[in-house]
Amino acid sequence: MKTIGLIGGMSWESTVSYYREINEGVKRALGGWHSARMVLYSVDFHDVEILQREEKWDETADILGSAAQRVEAAGADFLVICTNTMHKVVPQIEKHIDIPILHIADATARRIKSLGYRRVGLLGTNYTMEQDFYKGRLKEKHGIDTIVPGQADRGIVHDVIYDELCKGTIAERSRCEFVRIISMLNEGGAEAVILGCTEIALLIRQEHTPVPLLDTVLIHAEEAVRVALD
Repeated sequence: MKTIGLIGGMSWESTVSYYREINEGVKRALGGWHSARMVLYSVDFHDVEILQREEKWDETADILGSAAQRVEAAGADFLVICTNTMHKVVPQIEKHIDIPILHIADATARRIKSLGYRRVGLLGTNYTMEQDFYKGRLKEKHGIDTIVPGQADRGIVHDVIYDELCKGTIAERSRCEFVRIISMLNEGGAEAVILGCTEIALLIRQEHTPVPLLDTVLIHAEEAVRVALD
């Protein structure tokens, strides 16, 4: 079994889900008392969030690059970054390490294509929904089209993520808003909707909507297990 390297803490609320899902996946695959070999470095999200707001992405890359070096030094065979948004700086992080990074958008794209979808909705932070590092990768590398909510609804999604979910708050009114936004994406042509922020699955599950959901935490964790056991 390979050792999985994790960079978490963005936020730690969803990093807990990664740890659980990866261990559950290894247990299902190997049975008995098996659990995953993992190295976890958890950053202080306070520092990262400030730099995000100030658009100081190179400085966020330095923080994660340093974390990645520590994870590699601790014996990890490959790296999983437990957040969608910070995949924006994957090219910079890669310069700090020699082990491969398991990209969350690539793992999600493989799942989308296995299900036969060609056009999907994308929910996440404003950085993920509005910038091209995620949508562009899905389109250019995998031929998958994405649609995002309108500006007002993007603001709702972003604010719920940072002001509620990253702080462990689960509000029914926010769940209702997400269900509404997911329905609108479906009506606009999305065959499924990517939960493109690792906290969203804390609020929305498949039981809440008939629209197919793509939980990036679960997809990323399952891919990590597959690679670790390959």
